[in-house]
Amino acid sequence: MQNFVRLILRGVFKLFKVRVEFQVEEDKLPKRGIFISNHISWLDPVILFAFLPKNPIFLLHSRLYRNKWLRFFMTFARKMEYNYIDAADAKKVMEGLHDEQYFVMFPEGMMSDSGDIMKIYEIPAIIADKTQSPLIPIWISGAQYSVFSETEGNVPHRPLPKIFVKVGKPENIKIDAELRKNRDYLKDLTYRMMNNMRFASLYKSNLTLFRALLRTSRIYGKTGLFSRRKIIEDINREPQSYMDILLKSYVLGHKFKEFTQNKERVGLILPNTIANVVSLFGLSAYARVPVMINFTQGEGVVVSMCKTAVVKNVITSKAFVEKAKLENVIEKLQEAKIKVHYLEDIAKNITLKDKLRGLWYYKIKKVPAKQKSSDTAYILFTSGSEGMPKAVLLSHQNVIANVAQTCCFLHTTIKDLMFNSLPMFHSFGLTVGTIFPLLSGAKVFEFPSPLLYRTITELLYELRATIVVATDTFFKAYAKISHPYDFRHVRYCYAGAEAVKEDTRKMLAENLGVRLLEGYGTTECSPIVCVNTLLFNKYGTIGRLAPAMECKIEKVPGIEKGGEFVVKGPNVMQGYIFADKPGEVVPVKDGWYHTGDVVEIDELGFVKIIDRVKRFAKIGGEMVSLLAVENVARETWKDEEFHCGVVAIPHPSKGEQIVFVSNSKEVTRDKFAAAVQAKGLSELYIPTQFMFKEEIPLFATGKADNVTLKKWVLEQLEK
Repeated sequence: MQNFVRLILRGVFKLFKVRVEFQVEEDKLPKRGIFISNHISWLDPVILFAFLPKNPIFLLHSRLYRNKWLRFFMTFARKMEYNYIDAADAKKVMEGLHDEQYFVMFPEGMMSDSGDIMKIYEIPAIIADKTQSPLIPIWISGAQYSVFSETEGNVPHRPLPKIFVKVGKPENIKIDAELRKNRDYLKDLTYRMMNNMRFASLYKSNLTLFRALLRTSRIYGKTGLFSRRKIIEDINREPQSYMDILLKSYVLGHKFKEFTQNKERVGLILPNTIANVVSLFGLSAYARVPVMINFTQGEGVVVSMCKTAVVKNVITSKAFVEKAKLENVIEKLQEAKIKVHYLEDIAKNITLKDKLRGLWYYKIKKVPAKQKSSDTAYILFTSGSEGMPKAVLLSHQNVIANVAQTCCFLHTTIKDLMFNSLPMFHSFGLTVGTIFPLLSGAKVFEFPSPLLYRTITELLYELRATIVVATDTFFKAYAKISHPYDFRHVRYCYAGAEAVKEDTRKMLAENLGVRLLEGYGTTECSPIVCVNTLLFNKYGTIGRLAPAMECKIEKVPGIEKGGEFVVKGPNVMQGYIFADKPGEVVPVKDGWYHTGDVVEIDELGFVKIIDRVKRFAKIGGEMVSLLAVENVARETWKDEEFHCGVVAIPHPSKGEQIVFVSNSKEVTRDKFAAAVQAKGLSELYIPTQFMFKEEIPLFATGKADNVTLKKWVLEQLEK
């Protein structure tokens, strides 16, 4: 009877768009094991009862076990009420595993009301370890959109959503004797397995950016039969829906097609606005490659960027050029025979035919140009450690993978609003601040500058923003001037691009009641590499590796503690284009990217940055950390207005020497030497020269611009 009921249920579920994928065949499963699954709807146990092999026993928490409808549909299933903190229940499971049985557990202990992973209990890992039984991860997706879930109000519900179940491979648990009593470690084992399955379900390697936007619009675009959700807004305060963005992308993209070639790299010089987003997706829809130009770097660098990426056409706005005073930049581009096109002029030439074509394309959900997911999605620039900026090529796969990785730690709902003031020519501002919310169903507000502190804090209050991304520098400025109520709705505060300082973290916690989480990324990795989460967070670290990434630590000559952080994953770039070899792509060797950061990794996988490989000075054969020198100064001169920078320059006899630059005239060699001695450091940490500079150069993100600082120091010494 049980098999007959399962057969009927399986047929019904298949009819109603339930699809199940097994990564391992039934005859290759071990003799016993524990299926661990996420829990997002009342249907979950019934679906698993219908499809899972080995006739497992379902361990159901009290609320689930006592539901009369669930008990009816699982009349012929083997089940037991299970308390995740009851040792007696755990003992029963262990006895069953010794008898070579299978169990199904929901490690969260209850149903999620958001679709995200919630609290994880350590008991699955304990049982698996003691019985030497494998854990088999399961990820259910799509059921959160059904009426059988408890996510109403957080995600859009539909009558018959497609439900996908992915059953992973068995994984044996091996726990070091010293870590068996570490509950965080035990919870983490289960969490990582589930999170990896979540990524495997989210990551669609065949998608391009525009296809992904179309796909998201189908799920999150409507709030009713006729009403459409507003999902993006900028300083012009005219919110737009997915339909608006797609229609404009079709129309603008077709106009861009008239003066560009297939797969041509086209420069974008625009601020954080809807126009920038639409231009990017318009180019992407018609297989053009957007090149995000950092317009703050000066006309010489802008021209160099365009030449490096072989950009023949640049799209900008007359109003923006005038407001940002970029006339010199435009003039230099034209002198370099790079054509400049203004959105205002393009808009004047849009006809009724163009609009009707765009509407038709939207109705049939057309992708105008054929592209492969391995093609370049967009190009960004990174300054590196010296010379002109180099181009970083990111494929559609890279970006889609990083969005999926971001979804695994920053879960959004339709109630969320991401406030993004980081520029879109910066990887953090583009992928995390813009692409991620658009492809995950959250709303995003694009603000043109992170430096307008007062305006930003007022907007956070007005918009009821729930997610804020910025750098340590900007968060510190917000914390100083914000009213505690400005951040009252914020759920996530993520800082990246530079190290988070302890005083910044304390200011946000004490003044605003906000928990500041630190992440780490590089342009070359799309950008997210490591991140702390609300579930697993360790202050002083950059978090743990994103799902589907692997790493290795390579020893650096002269550095005893830690090693260089080298990473690999689906989000690692296609390659570089260097300024001295325009258009020539240099791919990543064997897929491994050398970050240049010296790190240590603890037993829980948390990564701690010790220093930069290139942020060392080699003095008389000894390696001296420039970051350590900088930290001595910051701990000695604690004035909030104090800013400093440290660079290494050539020395005629010792190899290199350290030069300290600050905006304070109180810093002297004697005071610095006393501070170094007090910390028990070698005299090598005392800079050779001290310089005064009112403004220490920074990038647009607030990160220290050590390249510009070093050039300034050399210029001063030549005088």
